[in-house]
Amino acid sequence: MSIAPYLLAILGLAALMVVHEAGHYFAARRFGMRVTRFSIGFGPTIVKHKPKGSDTVFQIAIIPFLAYVQIAGMNPFEESDPKDKGSYANASLMGRIITIAAGPAANYVFASVLMFVGFMLGGHTVVDETSMRVNPSPDGPAAQAGIVTGDRILSVNGTAVHDWDELKAAVGAHAGDPIDVEIERDGKPIHLKATPGADGERKGKIMVGPVYYVAKVGVGEAAKLSVTEPPKVVYALVRGLGRMLTFKEKPELSGPVGIVKETAGAVRTGAGDAFKLLGAISAYLGGFNLLPFPALDGGRLIFLGYEAASRRKADAKMEAKVHAIGLLMFLTLIAFVTYGEVFAKH
Repeated sequence: MSIAPYLLAILGLAALMVVHEAGHYFAARRFGMRVTRFSIGFGPTIVKHKPKGSDTVFQIAIIPFLAYVQIAGMNPFEESDPKDKGSYANASLMGRIITIAAGPAANYVFASVLMFVGFMLGGHTVVDETSMRVNPSPDGPAAQAGIVTGDRILSVNGTAVHDWDELKAAVGAHAGDPIDVEIERDGKPIHLKATPGADGERKGKIMVGPVYYVAKVGVGEAAKLSVTEPPKVVYALVRGLGRMLTFKEKPELSGPVGIVKETAGAVRTGAGDAFKLLGAISAYLGGFNLLPFPALDGGRLIFLGYEAASRRKADAKMEAKVHAIGLLMFLTLIAFVTYGEVFAKH
């Protein structure tokens, strides 16, 4: 097994983190804030450089995931001069809002750039999400039951299905139990028996997706798609979170290991698919970071919104503690998901 796709995947994902932090960096500089450190990766430093006349130490750390910038005055537990014009704490409200929002915005814009390149190299994958014609995974329960590409699913256990949400709900309720799947093939109805997965990633699934084809696109169409596709990623993120929070959908989380594997798979498929997937992930990062949760940029914007509405700053130390708790929660979640990805199947 070649390691090259994994290395390219890691570099691509690291680039998305760098773009995010670059958004914060350039916005902070634009509003006169002093950036003391720009790190690619975290952990022990491999190499660092401070350009002559610059306030910023640029460094590369040993662990390639994540990147960060340190802006003077953001840590309320450090001494800060109220007259220091380069301090985040003394910057204008609008300057601080734009600096925080610039990271997600950079990811969102970069998503369009990546997708444009992806569409030019690999064309546009047109997915049929309305006819309920399916493309089964070769070794999945649907294929084992005799379902083939192009078959149209009509019902599950006698209950008609009209869209993918209904199919997911109908199949998911019978994990490990045989179900009657009515399909249409060559205009004729056929009944087949399939058994959704009982556990693991295949629990409650028969492993089918919509049929699709790849169409070549020109520069104009690629440019149009690069603008229209990122909003769909963000919409899917918000919709998915809404369905999970209302218990309409089972949470499906991927950690760093899972994301690298998926990206490496796209790299193997071709440059076009790799760029489009990285574009989708970049748009996802942009939308995800704007969620109003502590430690995320959206959580910081909530406190800045409070300041704008009340015309007084929130307690900086209290805010820092809230973000620290949020960060701890995220790191714990990532640790559990990563553990499951690495060890649960062994």
